[in-house]
Order: sequence, then structure tokens, then C-alpha cells
Amino acid sequence: MNRTDKASAWRAPGAVVLVSCYELGHQPLAVASPLAFLREAGFRPWAMDIAAEDFSPEKIANAKFVGISVPMHTALRLGVEVAAKIRETNPGCHICFYGLYGLLNKDYLLENGGDSAVGGEFELPLVRLVQELSQASGNIEVAGAATRERTSGPYLEKIPLLKPDREGLPALQAYAHLVKEGQHYPAGAVEASRGCKHLCLHCPIPPVYEGRFFIVPQEKVLEDIEDLAAQGARHITFADPDFLNGPAHALRVARAMHERFPSLTFDFTAKVEHLIKHEALLPEFAEYGCAFFVTAVESLSDIVLGHLVKGHNREDVFHLVKAAREARVSIRPSLVAFTPWTSAQDYFDLLDFIEEYALIDEVDPIQMAIRLLVPPGSHLLESPHMKRYITGLDAENFIYRWEHPDERMDKLHQEALLLAEDAAARQEDAAVTFSKIRELAADILERPDQAQPKAAFAPDRIRPPRLTESWFC
Repeated sequence: MNRTDKASAWRAPGAVVLVSCYELGHQPLAVASPLAFLREAGFRPWAMDIAAEDFSPEKIANAKFVGISVPMHTALRLGVEVAAKIRETNPGCHICFYGLYGLLNKDYLLENGGDSAVGGEFELPLVRLVQELSQASGNIEVAGAATRERTSGPYLEKIPLLKPDREGLPALQAYAHLVKEGQHYPAGAVEASRGCKHLCLHCPIPPVYEGRFFIVPQEKVLEDIEDLAAQGARHITFADPDFLNGPAHALRVARAMHERFPSLTFDFTAKVEHLIKHEALLPEFAEYGCAFFVTAVESLSDIVLGHLVKGHNREDVFHLVKAAREARVSIRPSLVAFTPWTSAQDYFDLLDFIEEYALIDEVDPIQMAIRLLVPPGSHLLESPHMKRYITGLDAENFIYRWEHPDERMDKLHQEALLLAEDAAARQEDAAVTFSKIRELAADILERPDQAQPKAAFAPDRIRPPRLTESWFC
């Protein structure tokens, strides 16, 4: 095959396939965005999302390039399983892992089924990689892309973003819905910014972005929202790592969305530190349709928060809950309930906090079973406070193992995780699951006085707005 014929074959329908495995229950932006770039470059890629549809060998059979999106740890573990199926179906195709966890785990991925890994602002490197593969016969060199022959750091240049192209992805109805007052509404996800200017030690973003973030132009965000509304979206998730990295931009986007689509509600994620600093914005966000926000409370222990360099303390958390209540916006804390520094009393403090502030319906039970994740490349590995607890690298699971100095805490984590996962699968009432977790903690940590919850919750109570997908990392 001559060079022209080879390039033409790569531009055939389905010669390039992008696969998503998990993106927090949303129609995957990390596939929709590069689809737009590839199509603009003259390729005709197909898409697959195994979170919402079955793996399709037919889509893979004739592919020359398959990109597997790995924006988070769960997606990475699933992605490796999918790569094995792809290799079995089509041994000769090029497999690329791209996204936040791509370059962080490149050594293992390139030794176990992957041909390349792309990180950072991945759209342009992904297109350039496909272009070079379609033309070259030797080694390829693309900034932001690592191969067995060539290493690379993440691509962190600002790129001219295109409106995401969702053609070929499952319909919004296949994804997470907003539940509000007992009704279910289709939800879509957009980005108003990328990266993060903060350096929390346990977060996977700083090892890649190193404190940088990029604004998505307002009109691009609104064009994407318009497309999602046309698909039937009644709610929008701003999927930014931190919506308030650029608070003025965030407010302008929320205001403009409300002016154009007054019936849409939205949610966002932001640091406690940012929400405290900009709490005056909460009533305005509520006016523009904010149903809830997610914030990484992580712990109420100032010792734990200090080791994670979170930028807030326990009193800030109490203040923020009160500010959210006053603004009439639901607050959904995310937690890291188990760290090497979390004591038994710290765990009960979290349970008491959730109960006393009436947050049982705003904290997914899985949050009470989340254990500190230390992936390859994590800045936690440089912390002397963490090093003493590390027991070694578990390469196949993309984590460094650690042990708690109180073995009861490790046992509680294991059993609480099984309990919460089972409850989520059965869609058990969060209040029931909470009671079970409290009883479990009281039993394992030998605190019978802590066994019974103090509050009662009626099964038919009106619950705060939420998405149907529980939060996993």
C-alpha cells in the first residue's frame, strides 16, 4: 500500500474509534471533544461508551486506531480490560490511552497492551498522533504522546477548543438523570474550564497540570449547552475540576445560560476554600438555577486536611454548610473517609456531622467508604507524612498500597465499602445505609454508644436534588 492509499484508509469510517469506559455517569465529554477535532481533521471516527452500551467487536474489527479515554481511576481499570478485548478482536490496531491517567501510568500501560499514552490537553496530540500514524512508517514524535520508543510530558499549551461532537454516542436518556422532587430529568455535562490552579496533594490533577488551568470560551460553553438542550437535557453539570478557579467567568457563564435557557438547572464542583471566599455568589447561582454543588470536604480533622494541603479547616466546613442553607442551595460533600491519619474518633465525627447537619440525603453512602487513593505520580509520594505508611506499588491496580496504623480502620474500610456498594446496587434508602454503616463502625471500633443514629428519616420524605449516579473516583 502506497502512502496515499494508507492515508486514505485511515480516513475511512470507523478506522479510528474512541472508547469511554466511565465518566461519572455522564455522556462522555472526553470522547465528544476529540471526536470534533478528529472530524475537523478529515477523519470519520466512531464512538463507543461501555458505561451505556455493550462492547461492540464489530466497531473494533477494522479499526486502525482505538483511543481509550482514562480521565479517572475507575475508567483506567475498566480501560485495561477493554484494551484486552480490543487486542483479542483486532490484534494489529494501535491502542492509545488518553486523558488524566494516561501518562501517569504510561509505563504499565505501554507494557500491557497499549501502544501510546497521551496526557494534558489531549485533543491536538491525539489528532497529531493519528495523522502521523496514518502517514509514517517509522517512529512517531508527538508532543504530549508517549510510546515505547519515545517518552513525553503532558501537553499543556492552550488549544483552540471546538464544540464537542456527540454524534455516535448513546442518547442522554442512557445516562445519569437529575432527581428533583421525585421527578427524573435528563442531564448533560459541559466544561467551562480545565485543569486547576491548586496543588492538593492527593488529587491526580496537579501531577499533570502543575497548577495551570484553562478557560473554555463562554460562547463554546453555551453552544454545547444548546446542543444538549436540543437533545432533551433539563439539567447541566459543569464538569470542571473546580468551577470557581475563574469565579468571574463561572458567574458569567451561569448568568448567560440562565438568560438563554431559563428552565435549565445546574450543578458544579468547587473547593471549600473557593466557596468560602466567594460565598456571596451562592445566592446568585441559586437565582440562575443552581440545584446543588459538590465540594471536597474530605475530612473534619485539621490534621488530615493539613497533610492533604486542602486549604480549609473544619470550621470552614461548618460555615459553608450554613452559607449553602442560607442561599437555598444543596451542598453535597465528597469525603476521603479513610486516610493513614484518620482516627476512630475522626470517623465518628464525620458521621455525627452528617447527621447533625441533616446531610444524610446529600452525602452518597459510598463517600463514607472512600479510601485515600495514591496513584503513580501522586505528589503524596513525596510527603514524609505519607511515606511511612506506603507498603509498595500495586501496578496492576494503578495504586500504591498503604496500611493504617490501627488495623481496625482497614477492616472498617473493607466492610463499609462492601456494604455501600451493595446498597447502591439495590438503590437502598441512604438513611438506612447510613444507619448500617454507623452500626458497623460501632461494632468494629468497639464503640457501642455510637451504634444508633440520632435522627429519624421518613421513607417518603422530600429529598434534595441529586444525580442518579453515585460519585466514584
